[in-house]
Amino acid sequence: MESTRRLNVKKQTLDDAYAAPANFLEIDVINPITHGIGNKRYTDYEVRLRTNLPVFRVKESSVRRRYSDFEWLRGELERDSKIVVPPLPSKAWKRQLPFRSDDGIYDEDFIEDRRKGLEIFVNKIAGHPLAQNEKCLHMFLQDPVIDKNYVPGKMRNVQ
Repeated sequence: MESTRRLNVKKQTLDDAYAAPANFLEIDVINPITHGIGNKRYTDYEVRLRTNLPVFRVKESSVRRRYSDFEWLRGELERDSKIVVPPLPSKAWKRQLPFRSDDGIYDEDFIEDRRKGLEIFVNKIAGHPLAQNEKCLHMFLQDPVIDKNYVPGKMRNVQ
């Protein structure tokens, strides 16, 4: 009988249930906007961060990023970190061919699918404890402009 006895668990109060979680990290990739005309067009996305993790100096931020910025982040992490970096959503080369009957990479459904894929990608990376210390991730998530000439390295805990 001893092995099947229930654990004594503390009853949860309303304050416990509705209090801020101990540690949270929320990243949304939202609001895609296509800029420019002709072959100068590109789509960027708002990357919004909310966290209380001590490693992030800013607890809420919002920046705009292009697909190429996500590629840059992936390349930096592959080169400088010890983590297995997940894949990005596809580059969709066929959608970039001329004389298509649709909008190619500017088609609303494609942009939405890519947005979802980018959100999954950045959340997987940012949720990894080793990646959370990489300067490139902090720049990507929080700096309005990415300094591609930065010196790779780790963040110091800023408690």
